[in-house]
Amino acid sequence: QVQLVESGGGLVQPGGSLRLSCVASVNILSINPMGWYRQAPGKQRELVAAISSGGSTNYANAVKGRFTISRDIAKNTMHLQMNSLKPGDTAVYYCNAVTITARGTANAYWGQGTQVTVSS
Repeated sequence: QVQLVESGGGLVQPGGSLRLSCVASVNILSINPMGWYRQAPGKQRELVAAISSGGSTNYANAVKGRFTISRDIAKNTMHLQMNSLKPGDTAVYYCNAVTITARGTANAYWGQGTQVTVSS
């Protein structure tokens, strides 16, 4: 069982920045991958960015060049630095973790979500 706790959401003006954090209850090197998703009202949840246990990253096209995913292994924490925020980035952001059991079963875990609102 993996518990994920997000923080860092809030209200920011267009062009501003926010940094989201997700603390995992396990060693994050056992998580592959770990990522951020978001869900806007009336829309499906979508992948924003992900990082593998080896450190490889991938981003949604909509956030490339503006968002950066990173991790602090010693603190079992993943971050999402969001710059040049746009109103279209407004959503609830969720931390996600996938683990693989010894039998090869994949288990997905979700945080409670943190609201990001970009508005003037």
